[in-house]
Amino acid sequence: MPSWTDHLRFAFQPVVNLTTGSVAALEILARPEQGDVLATARSNPDLDGELAALAVRAAARQETLLPLHVNVFAGTPADLGGLASLGAAVREARRQPWEVTVDLGTPFTHVPRRALLAAVGRLREEGFRICADGIGDGDLPLRLLAELAPDVVKVDASVVARLPEDRGCQAVVAGMRRFCDGAGSRLAVEGVETELQYAAVREAGAQLAQGDLFAPAARLPAADVYRPSRTVALPAQQPGAGGPLVMEFVRPAALLPVTASAGEVRSLLTGSPGVSGVVLVDADGVPVRAVDRGRFLLSLSGRYGHALYADRPAVRLADLPRTVGADATAWEVLNVVAADERARTGDDVAVVDAYGRCVGVVHLADIVRALAESRVEEAVRLNPLTRLPGSDAINAEVDRRIADGREFALSWLDVDGFKQVNDGAGFAAGDELIRAVGRTLADAAAVRPEARVGHIGGDDFLLLADPDGLEPLASAVLDAPWSAGGRPVTLSLATVVCGPESVEGHRQAAACLAPLKQAAKALDGASWVLGRQDSSRHEIRRGASPRVPDPCGPTAAEHGVPAPG
Repeated sequence: MPSWTDHLRFAFQPVVNLTTGSVAALEILARPEQGDVLATARSNPDLDGELAALAVRAAARQETLLPLHVNVFAGTPADLGGLASLGAAVREARRQPWEVTVDLGTPFTHVPRRALLAAVGRLREEGFRICADGIGDGDLPLRLLAELAPDVVKVDASVVARLPEDRGCQAVVAGMRRFCDGAGSRLAVEGVETELQYAAVREAGAQLAQGDLFAPAARLPAADVYRPSRTVALPAQQPGAGGPLVMEFVRPAALLPVTASAGEVRSLLTGSPGVSGVVLVDADGVPVRAVDRGRFLLSLSGRYGHALYADRPAVRLADLPRTVGADATAWEVLNVVAADERARTGDDVAVVDAYGRCVGVVHLADIVRALAESRVEEAVRLNPLTRLPGSDAINAEVDRRIADGREFALSWLDVDGFKQVNDGAGFAAGDELIRAVGRTLADAAAVRPEARVGHIGGDDFLLLADPDGLEPLASAVLDAPWSAGGRPVTLSLATVVCGPESVEGHRQAAACLAPLKQAAKALDGASWVLGRQDSSRHEIRRGASPRVPDPCGPTAAEHGVPAPG
């Protein structure tokens, strides 16, 4: 009688790194030709575990060097206390556990929580990586997601399909990216089928992606994937930020044991033209030596080179590895490269996890290209007169602080009677005044890491700060003697303080700021009006009310309230 495995085939779908455009891993998908073995596996943990083992063996037959994703139902490791059959298949295939990510899929509802967490802990001890799959269309509780602390969080295709036009789905993916940043995870999405979806997942912060746009699932691993022509640069970094994390750029590493011969390394390199180097690791996966493709093959191609080295240990032609931690930034990689000898500038840099195990490599070209693109993109967004970012950067930071539940103070600043300044002193004097105000704001914000300054255009500026950091920023611009073409000039400042969860987005915060702007402009001299999002009253911190006909009318101070915060 034929075995059920006779009717089981596997397909491979690339997982693409959205920063580098390279294939980061392969997900192995079971494709039964008869029956419904997957439905049976849902309630049969032994069968499900065997399917995961068969997936690894199928990948071994394809001789792929790429990291693997294998799927199991969440209840399987909980019921079995781990995945012994998967571990055996990985050893049989001469792969390392940390090259395999276990994708835990739904249902989660009736899975014993403690048993699942214990099983995941054992898998991690063996070296396997964990992915929480089906986010957005599954039943994974947020508390359990946090306790699992997955290496990868994968958003379901049903969310991605609606992402370009659905603001709720955009918020879901952006929220998952914030979770991943806090938990040390990477955000992946499934089901990217159009370039519009590709742009949307990039904008929302996804780092890894799968879908027919790149390559459909196929019986043979894709040798190449489609790369959309529309590139999206990395988000511009705020002043003082450490830069994009190195995990944005990680590519799969070609690993061999440190005992490998030069002949084995040569076979790997000649059989894999896209591999730029080999990392020689010890039994625990810790990099011991690094082989650069060019220098290694050049040594073997010389006279007597093959005869001298082929059967000898490859370490004779290897260098000490250059390594960075998985939490390093791109700038730290550049520092590592700059500190080494010039001949190794183009060598790969190995990325290691908390246990020192190699989780991939980064190419210097990827980092230099992305940082250059981010600087160009940042320059495009800067106001040409002041070189300050525009409103988009401030709005995005406002939305981040709202999502993080932080209290913040948003301020608007402009020059009083700026049209008359230009008409009386000339456009050149007006431009110089705007540049001077911009420099003063930037200098005042530079000493407060949480402060952001933007130039909307004309004489309008935006300031974002913590409430307790307002006074130094306000004093820097309001207490300075401003002039244009010898004419004295004053500035007006309006501030709204928004508490946690008091506004839903930057548009609502700007709407709360609008009446305060009018109140500030109604005052004489340099003015500053401050209010709260939840109050219609405001405090006058600078400026005086213009004279009114009725001397018995209320004074400006009587309209005020105690200062927030």
